[in-house]
Amino acid sequence: MPDRTQTLSAWIDEVARLAQPDRIQWCDGSEGEWNVLRTDMLERGEILPLNPKTYPNCYLHRSDPTDVARVEQVTYICSRLKDDAGPNNNWMSPEEAHDLYKRLFAGCMRNRTLYVIPYCMGPIDSPWSQLGVEITDSRYVVANMRLMTRMGHAVLKRIQSGEPFVRGQHSLGDLSPDRRYILHYPDENLIQSIGSGYGGNALLGKKCHALRIASWNARQEGWLAEHMLIVGIENPEGQVFYLAAAFPSACGKTNLSMLVPPQSFPGWKVWTVGDDIAWIHVGPDGRLWAINPEAGYFGVVPGTNATTNPNAFRMIQRDTIFTNVAITADREPWWEGLPTGVPATDWRGRPYDPANGPAAHPNSRFTTLAERNPAWSKHTLDPMGVPLTAILFGGRRARLAPLVYEAKSWAHGVLTGCALASETTAAASGRTGIVRRDPMAMLPFCGYHFGDYWAHWINLQNQARELPRIFHVNWFRQNQDGKYLWPGYGENLRVIQWILERCAGRIPAQESPIGYLPKTASDFNLSGLTLDPEAIRELFSVDHEAWIDDFDDLEQFLIAYEPRVPIELKEALQRVQLELSSTS
Repeated sequence: MPDRTQTLSAWIDEVARLAQPDRIQWCDGSEGEWNVLRTDMLERGEILPLNPKTYPNCYLHRSDPTDVARVEQVTYICSRLKDDAGPNNNWMSPEEAHDLYKRLFAGCMRNRTLYVIPYCMGPIDSPWSQLGVEITDSRYVVANMRLMTRMGHAVLKRIQSGEPFVRGQHSLGDLSPDRRYILHYPDENLIQSIGSGYGGNALLGKKCHALRIASWNARQEGWLAEHMLIVGIENPEGQVFYLAAAFPSACGKTNLSMLVPPQSFPGWKVWTVGDDIAWIHVGPDGRLWAINPEAGYFGVVPGTNATTNPNAFRMIQRDTIFTNVAITADREPWWEGLPTGVPATDWRGRPYDPANGPAAHPNSRFTTLAERNPAWSKHTLDPMGVPLTAILFGGRRARLAPLVYEAKSWAHGVLTGCALASETTAAASGRTGIVRRDPMAMLPFCGYHFGDYWAHWINLQNQARELPRIFHVNWFRQNQDGKYLWPGYGENLRVIQWILERCAGRIPAQESPIGYLPKTASDFNLSGLTLDPEAIRELFSVDHEAWIDDFDDLEQFLIAYEPRVPIELKEALQRVQLELSSTS
C-alpha cells in the first residue's frame, strides 16, 4: 500500500510501472501547452471546433454514451473501518480496493501518454488551500483541469519541497461500465478512478478531492468542506455581505450564485465568489470565513439562457469546452432552453431526430474559467476568503416549506440543513412529490458517517465566537393548481434582502415552530410585484399537520445513522415536534 508521505517522483514511477504508458508528460497549464494539446485533440477528433465567429475558442467534446454522469453506485469510501464511512457511503476495505485497482490499472495506459497534473485547490497563497496531483491518460481531463484548478510550476515547486498533497490516479481504461470504479482512501489522501471520462468521475480535484477527501480532512482539522455556493450581496450603500448556500440538484443553486438584481432594486449588485464548493474555516476574528477552492465552472447547460441566467449565458460565449450538447448547422452549440437556433446534430453526433430524445444530453456541461463570469468577485482570490453573514439551505417543496424562514439557534440550523429535501418532478422520475432527503446537499459527497458530520457541524459553536445565522428558502412553493407562487430568478433578491435585514437586527419576525417568519407583508419587500394576497398568505403559511408528518419522516431517516446522531440534533428535533404538536 502506498505510503501517505510517498514522494511525488516515486509515486509516479510506481503508477507508470503498473499502467505502462508510452510516455510521461508533466503539465504546467500554460497557453503554449494548451495550444499543443488542443491541436492533438482536434486531430484525434476528441474535440470539435465550434463557430469561431459566434463562439470563439469554444469546443465540443462528446463522451461515450454510457459515460455521461457520476456513478455513485460504484463510488466507494475506503476507510479502515466500515462504520466510519457510514450508511451514506458505499464502503470497500482498503486492502480489497487496492487489489482491485492493481488488476484494473495493469497495462491500462499502453499506447497512451501519462499526464502529470500538479494543481492547487483554492487561492495559490491561501493558508487554507490544498495541493494535489492527478495522473491521467485523458487529454480531456487535462484540458478541463486547466480551467477548473490552478496549475503550474509554483504548485509543483511547493510539492517538491515536501508540502503534503492529495494523490489522484485516473485512467479511461476501456470505458466499460463493468470496470468503472471511483475509490477514495481518506486515510491515505488518495483517489483512484478508472473507466470513466465524465467530469464528476475524472476531474479528481472537484467532488473527489474538494468534497469527499476534503470533508474527511476538515473534520480532523476543525473546518468544513461543503457543497455550497458563495455569493456577495452589495446594497446601494456599498456594503457587501457574503452568504453560503446549499441546494440539492435542480433547486436553483447556479442561478442564485449568478443572480442579476431586478430593475426594482436599483443600486444592488451581486458578486459570485463560487458556484459549487465552499471551504469554511474559523478565522482569527472568530467568524466563519469561506474560500472557493475552484478556479472555474463545470456547470449543467440545459435551461441556461439570457433570461434564466444571463451571467452564465454571457460567460460561455467564448473560451469554453462544451460536453454532450447538440450543434446547429452553422456549428453553434445548442441545448434545450435556448429560444433560438435549431439542432442539426444531437449530443451523440447523430442527425437530430426528436424520436431519439433530447438534442442535448440532460446532463450536458460547460467548463470555463470563473473570471469569465461578468459578476465574478475579485475577492475570490483573497487568501483568507470572505466572512459569512448567513448560511442558506434551499429545497424544492411544493406544499410544505414557506418561501423563507430563519432557524432559532445554531443547533436548530443544523437540523434545518439535515432536513433538507427536494421533491421529484414528473420529468425526473415519472412520479411527482417523492421526497428525497439530501442533508446539506451532501448526500453523494460527504466522505464519512453523516452522524459524525452533523456532530462536527454542531461542534463549530464551541470553536467560533460569531456564527452566521441559518435560513431555509424554497423558491418552488405551489398553489392547489400546481402553479408556482413565487416568480423566482432575480426576484429572489427580495428574500435575500429580508435575510440581511434579519442578520442586522433591523426587523422583527414572527415565531413559528419551524423557525422565524416575516412578521407582516410590510416587513417583506414586495414593491413592484403583482402577487395575489392569497398567494402571499400561502407563501408564508405553515401547515402544522404536514410538518408533523415531515418531521416524523425525518426522525425515521435519522435512525439509520444511530448511534452516531448527536444528542443536540435529536433534542432540536424533539423541540420542534413538541411545538408543532402543542399548536396544531
